[in-house]
Amino acid sequence: MSGAPVSRRTLLGGAVALTGAAVALGAPWVSAADAAPPRSDPFTLGVASGDPAPDGVVLWTRLAPDPVAADGRGGMGDRPVLVDWEVAEDAAFARVVARGGVVARPEDAHAVHVEVGGLRPRADLFYRFRAGSAISPVGRTRTAPAPGARVERFALAAASCQCRQDGFYTAYAAMVRDDLDLVVFLGDYVYESPATSFFDRDHLPAGEVSTLAGYRLRHGQYRTDPDLQAAHAAFPWAVTLDDHDVENNWAGDVSQRDGEPDADPAMFRRRRADAFRAFWEHMPLRRAQRPSGPAMVAHRRLTFGDLVDVHLLDTRQHRSDQDPAHAHDPTRTMLGAAQRAWLWGGLAGPTARWNVLAQQVFFAPRDLAGGPAVALDEESWDGYAAERDALRGHLLAARTPNPVILTGDVHAHHAADVLADPADPASPRVATELVTTSITSGGDGAARGPGDAALLAANPHLRVLDRRRGYLRSTVTPREWRADFQVVDRVTVRGAPVRTAATVVLPDAPPRT
Repeated sequence: MSGAPVSRRTLLGGAVALTGAAVALGAPWVSAADAAPPRSDPFTLGVASGDPAPDGVVLWTRLAPDPVAADGRGGMGDRPVLVDWEVAEDAAFARVVARGGVVARPEDAHAVHVEVGGLRPRADLFYRFRAGSAISPVGRTRTAPAPGARVERFALAAASCQCRQDGFYTAYAAMVRDDLDLVVFLGDYVYESPATSFFDRDHLPAGEVSTLAGYRLRHGQYRTDPDLQAAHAAFPWAVTLDDHDVENNWAGDVSQRDGEPDADPAMFRRRRADAFRAFWEHMPLRRAQRPSGPAMVAHRRLTFGDLVDVHLLDTRQHRSDQDPAHAHDPTRTMLGAAQRAWLWGGLAGPTARWNVLAQQVFFAPRDLAGGPAVALDEESWDGYAAERDALRGHLLAARTPNPVILTGDVHAHHAADVLADPADPASPRVATELVTTSITSGGDGAARGPGDAALLAANPHLRVLDRRRGYLRSTVTPREWRADFQVVDRVTVRGAPVRTAATVVLPDAPPRT
């Protein structure tokens, strides 16, 4: 560890960045008694870690003694609060390896993001926070393997779409029993929609959220769920967003609320800025992802030794507006020029054995009609076919090893072959798309719907289809990728059974020429 102890005066004066660093370990925790600690438990939203690197990880919490306060401020006042943090090799904190202090500021909803460095690669670690006399729950995290290190096993879960008022987070209660290195969340962490009526899980505030206070309150309400808190405390997460984190079906600067005042691009950018800010305040994200107004650098890459590269994508912020009549227009984009160049370069350079594109919407073509006519989903990559063809071609030309596309959004499990020629079912497979169903969104599902037989007949490249809720668990080795599609029988009752509905095994394969 490097650095010297940080004084309380320096912290409260704002000279230390909010994303604290490790400090010397000679002293016990610093007292925060004079730093305006809250008078009741401030850790009602739990703890989280994210974006693990070989030498460190992001630690997160937010002080909120009243997490559903109507003003979105969590029951906190206007004063900054000094929060101490510790990282240890054991749950009893007898072997502390890093500690420090960071300021939780009112302008950031008293959220704390600590970027801890100087840790050992692939280390299992425990962390906690303290504000005044209050001590947070203990979280567990794991750093990434050293760059290029031989890795024999990597386990990750993919999840998305967790509308609180559609059901209980039973999938997370099951997930915490897995041995995972990472949880990848693919979007729709919160839903902006108004309240319906489901037990005590109705949305707060009752109306659709569109302001900073509203988004903060909605995030705070979601974060009170004990199963969601347990999943965050058990593993590091890598989080990206989708449409409902801001507004249903938004695209770039375009709102889908035609005819309403907040559909004006300037008004929508203000709404997007508020949604992005609340999203960052509630996620274990780095400084690089902190939004600047309506802009946020959400795409990034996580590397896990020689085995897995995870390319996290943003398919909302830079996309052209939905327009099915011009899906093959090469000027239309899902990724935007800067993100596309970043992704193209990453896929063409030295990579790990398995390359994950973690993104939001269905990539493989789908004929949704299941009959003589063809119906495409304009919100998916079908509406941006020219850029999808370019990406598929780049995977071939760059000889990217073992591309696997992780997708959410559609509230159903799928496995799909991404073919060199989508019109020819016998053409070579370029990549495999693994689509996770929703955690709760859509309520109780079923293994199949009434039109699914026709859908599968019209799309022979679809290998799995299950419309129950759940998550995707993957175990990756140098020899294979094993994907287990976990399903929950029902989400409208607590504690329903969770089971594996299907398993897909992808063998390691040399890049195609």
